[in-house]
Amino acid sequence: MTKSEMLNALAEKLGKTRKEASEIVEALVNLAHAETKKSGEFTIPGLGKMVKKDRKERMGRNPATGETIKIPAKTVLKFRVAKAAKEAIL
Repeated sequence: MTKSEMLNALAEKLGKTRKEASEIVEALVNLAHAETKKSGEFTIPGLGKMVKKDRKERMGRNPATGETIKIPAKTVLKFRVAKAAKEAIL
């Protein structure tokens, strides 16, 4: 489903215009970004949780040369799917 198709379906389901549906989606996305950055997680009940996770520095290997390299520490974003979403789909 494309973004355009999603906005059309959401607008039809909510009885709103496509522009209002777009504003709702944009507000939800911005809220998710801000809250995850601030507290480290954002949950949408029934769908899942976006979690900010810190990875430690580690040793790795360059697959082309076999040389051992140091992979720097970094922060990554993970999404954990809710049990209700898994059960609804599977």
